[in-house]
Amino acid sequence: MSTTVEPASFRIAVMGAGGRMGRELVRAISARPGCTVAGGTERPGSPLIGEDVGFLAGVAPAGVTITDDPLALIARVDAILDFTSPAATVEFAGLAANARIVHIIGTTGLTAEHERAIAAAGRHAVIVQAGNMSLGVNLLVALTRQVAAALDADFDIEIVEMHHRHKVDAPSGTALMLGQAAALGREVDLSRVAVRVRDGHTGARKPGDIGFQSLRGGSVVGDHTVMFAGEGERIELTHIAQDRSIFARGAVKAALWGQGKKPGVYSMADVLGLTASNPKRQAGS
Repeated sequence: MSTTVEPASFRIAVMGAGGRMGRELVRAISARPGCTVAGGTERPGSPLIGEDVGFLAGVAPAGVTITDDPLALIARVDAILDFTSPAATVEFAGLAANARIVHIIGTTGLTAEHERAIAAAGRHAVIVQAGNMSLGVNLLVALTRQVAAALDADFDIEIVEMHHRHKVDAPSGTALMLGQAAALGREVDLSRVAVRVRDGHTGARKPGDIGFQSLRGGSVVGDHTVMFAGEGERIELTHIAQDRSIFARGAVKAALWGQGKKPGVYSMADVLGLTASNPKRQAGS
């Protein structure tokens, strides 16, 4: 008599599982068939250490507790979801590289030094990194690049974003994604044309500048608008996030997509099939 062997569940851990986004990630994993919440971390000394990860997120108990030992956790999972802090993300990237697992990075506020460390980890781990993991935002990024390429510098580009009062970095990672897309469309270096602050007597706007405005207040999940302002007309592309779960679902989708991929640092555009499935930073690059 033959028996059917059930496929092994994909084991995903959440770094920073006690935070708002961490709990959302746990809920998203729990709701996805074929996935198991395999654990979660919090900083040393957190009062959440020892709490059941699922119970804390408001879903069924997961049978695993929050730990402050990421090394032991990463050694027994298939993937980690990481929306923490730049320093923590770099640490987790090194551990994920040693374990040869999938590392999904939604952390923002990363410096060039952080990015270099993540690229080095991508020699051994499958990393999917994005300032925003929602389908709609990544389509907005693609459209922004296309429109920027079609319009010349007579159209001024301004990017306006608003988030909740607790967000600690500005501009948002998504705004920077959009700015980079606009710069790629214009075939310019964003670092040379970005204007992040205007105060006092600034003089006239320089042609070709890409401006950023960051608003903070209330409980706004995330609003982003890219404006192309010409003489007598304006084009606005807008995405409004109404629920943080869109980012969590995208992160889980990215983790599942990463199974079996070659090591490298990928983007959500790769996950969603908006580009060829080749890592943006591979070993040796």
